[in-house]
This record gives sequence, C-alpha cells and structure tokens, in this order.
Amino acid sequence: MTEHDLLKARWDEIVKRLSDTFSEGEPLQVDTIIYLIGVQELGQLGRTYQKDEKVDLMHIAICKLLEPFGYYSYEFTDPDGWPHYRLVQELPPLKTWRTDDTDEKKPLYNTF
Repeated sequence: MTEHDLLKARWDEIVKRLSDTFSEGEPLQVDTIIYLIGVQELGQLGRTYQKDEKVDLMHIAICKLLEPFGYYSYEFTDPDGWPHYRLVQELPPLKTWRTDDTDEKKPLYNTF
C-alpha cells in the first residue's frame, strides 16, 4: 500500500469517526472538521457562535494545524480566551482541502 493509500484510509477513518459523533453518520465536510478543531482549541464548548466568530474559529484551527510546519506562531490568549497567532512565513499556494488531495490534508491527520 502506498503512502497516499495509507493517508487516504486514515482520512476516511477520521471522517467516519467524526461523522458518527457529530452528524449521525452523515459525512462531514473538511470545513466542518476545521470548525470543530477551532472549537476544541478555543475550549468554549456548549455555546452558540455568531457568524464572524465561526470564521475566527476556523482561523484558529488553520493556525494551530499549520503551526508545527512553521507557518504560524502562537502569540497570546486574549482576556476572552481567544488565542492569537502570528504569520511566520508566507503560505505556499494551496489547492483546496475540499479536493481529494491527501497531501494537503496532512496537517489534519496529526490532530486526530
């Protein structure tokens, strides 16, 4: 089995597990998984978020996912509990995570 096949199988396993937990088995989209990572990182579970906060949650998740690769660096947590990150280096052109490109999803694998 190739590395691509192994990563694809791992991704499918992650999606199934999260989908079973959060959507009664309906497959979750990558955007939703990134949102869930943001909620987890913020640690303020059980509350309702406004639209702009949902975008901020996705940003938190992206920063957290790309921090180990040297793209972002954690700076501080504000008084409301929201973490802030600094862009360390320019992001390379990325395809969309909505595609089946397993390499682009590698940061997500380490989270689950």
